Amino acid sequence: MELRQLNYFVSIAETLNFSEAARSLYVTQSTLSQQIKALEDELGTMLFQRDSHSVTLTESGSKLLPLARRTIHDALSCKNQIRDLQEMLTGELNIGLTYSFSPLLTETVKVFMTQYPGVKLNIFYKTMEELMELLRHREVDFVLAFKPSRPYEEIESHNLFEDKLSVIMRKDHPLAKMKSISMEELRKHRLAIPSKGLQSRNSIEQFISIEDSGLNVCLEINEANILLEIVQYNNLLTLLSDATIRCREMLTAVPLDLPDNQMQGCVHTLKRIYRKRSADEFIKLMRETRIVQELSGKWL
Repeated sequence: MELRQLNYFVSIAETLNFSEAARSLYVTQSTLSQQIKALEDELGTMLFQRDSHSVTLTESGSKLLPLARRTIHDALSCKNQIRDLQEMLTGELNIGLTYSFSPLLTETVKVFMTQYPGVKLNIFYKTMEELMELLRHREVDFVLAFKPSRPYEEIESHNLFEDKLSVIMRKDHPLAKMKSISMEELRKHRLAIPSKGLQSRNSIEQFISIEDSGLNVCLEINEANILLEIVQYNNLLTLLSDATIRCREMLTAVPLDLPDNQMQGCVHTLKRIYRKRSADEFIKLMRETRIVQELSGKWL
């Protein structure tokens, strides 16, 4: 049994499509089929049930899938550990994050690149769902995002700071001096909000059903940076976390008066997987930044 064959098997099991798996693996479909046939012959069992219309896992295939994933992850962890020992802090570090974490990232990146110039940083901005898929396939080393509303079986979340869903506005807005804002007060004002599918919108929907809230939403947009630009230069309000505006001096955040209004900013990693030393160093530096320290104690 070869590691390559297990990689092929996992790719087909996740797509249930030989053609799609072959394209993603950059091999021909005949090569893929031959390797799966060799794996089935060695194991003495069918792993896939195929017909002209569909591909499904057999009982043996379903049993093998988590074992194959673990074996692949263990092999990659072994490779990373040896590379760390040989190269110390060099190589590449792949980080995934949602937009809300941008202000937290800037300070850490500056310090990290100064202290560890041998490490190349690759940073990916995506939606929560896209980031978790990248993490699950080990295309990023960790993800920075708020704790999702539903758990991911293979992923664990480590708290970085506590935050609250807040009303974001210009500092000269009439509501800017309030200590908190009620839903009743919020309904009196025009809002611009994140579009469905963004993690920031998912976080809002944990507390409020936008469709049933009676809020005066005049704009929805799927780009948080542009959303804040619009709020910064108009008299609109939006709903985001306080962390989102840490580098925007013209804006302020007032907590929304809701029960259990708490959001956890997290570092998300794969379970039982070796973490690169460069990842540990980056997370350590982030915990020590002024912004994270302020957010950690702001709501206490």
